[in-house]
Amino acid sequence: MPGITLKNGLISYYGNPAGYKEKEKAVVDSIFRNDELSTWLKSRSLTPQWTDGVMERLLAGERLGGETAAPLKNVRIWQLKPDVDVCMKFIPYEEMVRQFGAPSPEAYRIAYDGQLDTNDPEAIYARCNVNHPSGYNGHSLSMSDVVELYDTQGSEYHYCDRFGFQKISFESPEQTQTMGMSM
Repeated sequence: MPGITLKNGLISYYGNPAGYKEKEKAVVDSIFRNDELSTWLKSRSLTPQWTDGVMERLLAGERLGGETAAPLKNVRIWQLKPDVDVCMKFIPYEEMVRQFGAPSPEAYRIAYDGQLDTNDPEAIYARCNVNHPSGYNGHSLSMSDVVELYDTQGSEYHYCDRFGFQKISFESPEQTQTMGMSM
């Protein structure tokens, strides 16, 4: 039995579902990150994208990397800056809008920017409260934080509300004014 195989777009590492091929890249579970697999991927002109949770998703029967699967988006966690009015922090969306207007990127800083094993804001909430991903430099995800899911097609923003998430527009005034302007 060969150690590493690529069959029907799925990458196996010594019998374990390790990842999948997606165009010229390989989305591979971070637990398999090693020189042997990196060299094998490079020899097949595949650029590795090390991502947590891929093996679990494959074992659960999700079809990844195919046209039917929704690809994972990148995740940004936005948290209010330390110098904003303390009354803005940890409040529900309706109260934020009523007292301070719609959330704006100028009041926030990025506490995390990377890829997680899900596109679901609720699962991201659980992940960023129990076991912060590598590179996370903020407090546990809380009310008034914003979760951004983005890819080459654009971004969608979710305000962490009292119960669940509120999908919001989250653009600075400059972004809004320059949108659609072209020569």
